[in-house]
Amino acid sequence: MDILTATAAERPDLAARLNDFNSWPTFMRQDPVGSVYYADPAAAYPEYVLVAFDRDRPGELVAKGYSVPFTWNSDPAESLPEGGWDDVIVWSALDRFAGRRGNLVSALEISIRPDLRGHGLAAIMLSAMRDNARTLGFPSLVAPVRPNQKHLHPDLSIKEYAALRREDGLPADAWLRVHVRAGGAIVGVAARAMTMAGTLAQWREWTGLPFDVTGPVHVPEALIPVHCDVAQDYAVYCEPCVWVHHRLTP
Repeated sequence: MDILTATAAERPDLAARLNDFNSWPTFMRQDPVGSVYYADPAAAYPEYVLVAFDRDRPGELVAKGYSVPFTWNSDPAESLPEGGWDDVIVWSALDRFAGRRGNLVSALEISIRPDLRGHGLAAIMLSAMRDNARTLGFPSLVAPVRPNQKHLHPDLSIKEYAALRREDGLPADAWLRVHVRAGGAIVGVAARAMTMAGTLAQWREWTGLPFDVTGPVHVPEALIPVHCDVAQDYAVYCEPCVWVHHRLTP
């Protein structure tokens, strides 16, 4: 494949196909803050939504990348929002409503069409997102990374997991490795990047699990256990993230 990338502003026809595939499990789509962004990202942030296609099949979406500008008044190499993904979405929306451009770009999601995963498209999309932020005049791209192998170690804290290294010094997590190889630096973690709460009936619908015992519940693909309270008829999941900073200028 000869993969090309463009923004939603440049390829509105592909922007109309952004919902052709979704890589997140059902429970991950229950964060109410996410709907602030996903209601219509291509209309709200057309220059920050990326689409990818094969040169030989230009009408088919093979990958997508979402990012947003937001205002952050600290050095992103030193600190980033404690509320991770959720904070970025809220602050970006507030900037947009107030007519502010923001001074930093944050990645929100990179997704690959399921049948094409494992072919290096994630690295291509990350490179395109870096290049797009640089072209738009931003000095940095940051990412509240959801480590794609953390769910295999749900009882390990996000800080401990982010610190795991291979013998070559690169992160043990594959998605974190992609970021580091692209020039990113791990600068911290956020314990509550996303929050999903619901009744036990809702969690049973979202996961197919019984949710009938109070305490931690290990849900497939969840990065940490979900807290279940049978007496109060609710369960809540606060997903952590790893903050990565990509400096785009010397």
